[in-house]
Amino acid sequence: MTPDESPLRIAVLIGSTREGRAGLEVGEWFTERASRRADVEASVLDLAGYGFPDRYPGTATAEMTDFTARIGAAEGFVVVTPEYNRSFPASLKQAIDYAYDEWHAKPVGFVSYGCRSAGLFAVEQLRVVFTELHTVTVRDTVSFNLFDERGTDAVALSVDNMLDQLTWWGRALRVARASHPYVS
Repeated sequence: MTPDESPLRIAVLIGSTREGRAGLEVGEWFTERASRRADVEASVLDLAGYGFPDRYPGTATAEMTDFTARIGAAEGFVVVTPEYNRSFPASLKQAIDYAYDEWHAKPVGFVSYGCRSAGLFAVEQLRVVFTELHTVTVRDTVSFNLFDERGTDAVALSVDNMLDQLTWWGRALRVARASHPYVS
């Protein structure tokens, strides 16, 4: 296996930090599905486990150094987000803004959930934010309204489609970053 064929290191970001959230369950479900693939090495990055500073730029605490190091080490991302008031959680925006260069030239996929719109309004806004960070967002998403929909063939197919796109872009960008460091 050549370096560009080795498993893509994907950080699965759990975007909600609310008490009683479904995001951790959804993120673990997705990570388990992704781990069935030989081309992906997925790990959960739960934002609830980090104490982000009240203001940015804040003091570089050990937690923040760990967070940015994990973002920097990842070769791609899957953002798990609920939809709150037709947008994504403030905790996710704070985390996205805390890192900057670490996001550059890497692919981002989305797993969204919510009522009626399946979290797609949140994804629409996240695409704009991640474009500003010089990432490539993949077209296909995994989205659902009801958690019991996760077992359906359509949702399973959407996981595979999104991961196919994410790994293609991830490998292409891995080679590009190695041969020509990205300059923003």
